Amino acid sequence: MIMTGIGIFFVLLPVLLFGYAYVGYPAILKLVSPLRPPLPAFPDPPDWPMVTISVPAYNEAATIRGTIESLLALDYPVEKRQILIVSDASTDGTDELVAGYSDRGVELHRMPSRVGKTAAENATARICRGEIIVNTDASIRILPSSLKPLIRVFQDPRIGVASGRDRSVGDISNEGNRAESGYVGYEMWVRSLETRVGSIVGASASLYTIRRTLVQDLFPEALSRDFASALLAREAGFRAVSVDTAVCLVPRTRSLRVEYRRKVRTMARGLETLWYKRRLLDPMRYGAFAWMLLSHKLIRWLVFPAMPLGVAGLTVLFFEYGHAVVALSLLFLLLGLAALGFLWPEGRKVPRALALAGFIVGSSVAGIVAWGKAVRGEKNPIWEPTRRPVVAP
Repeated sequence: MIMTGIGIFFVLLPVLLFGYAYVGYPAILKLVSPLRPPLPAFPDPPDWPMVTISVPAYNEAATIRGTIESLLALDYPVEKRQILIVSDASTDGTDELVAGYSDRGVELHRMPSRVGKTAAENATARICRGEIIVNTDASIRILPSSLKPLIRVFQDPRIGVASGRDRSVGDISNEGNRAESGYVGYEMWVRSLETRVGSIVGASASLYTIRRTLVQDLFPEALSRDFASALLAREAGFRAVSVDTAVCLVPRTRSLRVEYRRKVRTMARGLETLWYKRRLLDPMRYGAFAWMLLSHKLIRWLVFPAMPLGVAGLTVLFFEYGHAVVALSLLFLLLGLAALGFLWPEGRKVPRALALAGFIVGSSVAGIVAWGKAVRGEKNPIWEPTRRPVVAP
């Protein structure tokens, strides 16, 4: 009887965590959001502020030209922008390609040795001339009209961080990770609701802007700066918001294997960052923001270590309940489909069922592995950028 109770508890735990984090939490936001005013449509400021567009790059020779051309095409006063490419000791000719744009105002800052993305950004914080720092990656394409909406919101002195809206793009005929698109859309919807309620709890690594006064040039090198930006803003008394009209194109990774490695890295760094800023989980000091941070980040991440307990619970119940047999059978079917999805040759269209199963299982395993890294205190400051397909200008 006791074992049966334990089995039921183990089975229900990941289900309840998942249901609250992915359904219950946004449902509460949806109910509360009409009680709060929407983000206003800000007019153009009388004088656009100086901005620094910072792009970390490591061996991006295949993409850096397109990146720079897209940044030069942004609708923003030329005299009010600084484009800064931060090379993390690239060895493939990236630096030479960037240097070729020096006559068009593009600046190159090369690190003498590989130190990782965050450390490189720390080193260049002092040479950023902008009042607002625009952070993006070499594989991302910002739509020409997307920068001004991000900058307009800073006319509100209460806003410290503004995040863009990711749009997942790619060619479904030759990629195995098309399920990522639906998840990205869901995440952007949640951030829109959080903005309406108060503040987002994490900015998009693909495109976000932050007041220069909030940038820390000694930020821990193994942590996630984009996630931490919203936390730094809240600590200083600012809001962090998501701007739906500031669209950037994020190419989907080519395969489930690449996406798995990306998720392990980002979740492990996210967990370390949350631990570093754990005092923001105190509702007595940070009110609704603490609840949102707990719901959107910690409870969502706790789903992953709870999953093995769910499997153990099904195993305990296997001989007593027919439903447990069915559930385990479905689980093994899902694992089998996911394995086929991961083994599918890159460059060939992956059947929808395999792609979806691979995305679900890959994300789950990545979460479990990320927790293992975080609990062990494993630091990974040296940055290995995700190689995404090139997006046409």
